[in-house]
Amino acid sequence: MEHYAGKEVKPRRFIIRNDSLELYCATTGADTLPPLLLIHGAPGAWYSGMGILDDSDLQKKFHIIAVDRPGYHHSKFKGKKKAVTSIDKQAILIHEALQLNKSRQPGVLYGTSYGAPIAAEMILKYPNEFNHLVMVGGAIDPAHEKFWWFHKYARGPVVRLFLPRFINAATDEKFAHIGELEKLLPHWNEINIPVTVLQGSNDQIVPVDNFEFAKQQFKGKRAEFILIPGAGHLVRRSHPQVIKQVLMHLPSSTEYNFQPTRPVK
Repeated sequence: MEHYAGKEVKPRRFIIRNDSLELYCATTGADTLPPLLLIHGAPGAWYSGMGILDDSDLQKKFHIIAVDRPGYHHSKFKGKKKAVTSIDKQAILIHEALQLNKSRQPGVLYGTSYGAPIAAEMILKYPNEFNHLVMVGGAIDPAHEKFWWFHKYARGPVVRLFLPRFINAATDEKFAHIGELEKLLPHWNEINIPVTVLQGSNDQIVPVDNFEFAKQQFKGKRAEFILIPGAGHLVRRSHPQVIKQVLMHLPSSTEYNFQPTRPVK
């Protein structure tokens, strides 16, 4: 990739394989550090997290792992580069990325946009493996899923033939998303680790109602809410220092009791 042509530190690339999955991952930082798992939105790819992967300070604090979610870029499920619309299934599949980490310490889950509810589902499934959830511009409220005028055409079989695969994957996720978020709806109060929620006040992609939804779901929990005035959906590009500050100031994993449930290889 041209971005890394002149850089001293380049991500290490891995493909995790099992009977049904090929999960593409890019990592920086020592694998003996606590993991920071980055889950991108729709559409997206591992390089959505390049700003974090490339940060030399964060590399000293975390083993940073960015994935291609199944259905995007290099990752495949059951041999196909096709959308996996189930949030539950995505959480199970992306969890495999933690095989790359050797620290035996709890990690941080960082989900943006459509990646945020997947990160939340992963916390529910593997609560002992993480000590913090960070959601940026999270599309988490089933009552405020935003559709655009072109979505009614994007599912047409003829139109799909002329669209890039990642757009078709994002469209498939879009039309399944409300139902998937409704499945998650009764379980938000079961998340008992600290949470940080960030969103731009001028987000035109994911309505700010999602930020208010998060406030309600985490009421009384250990949660911090950061609304960035004037920012849009791509907070990672417009305010990278805010995200870095949040990640750099997370407590050390040694402050948590941790009993790993995943095999450490």
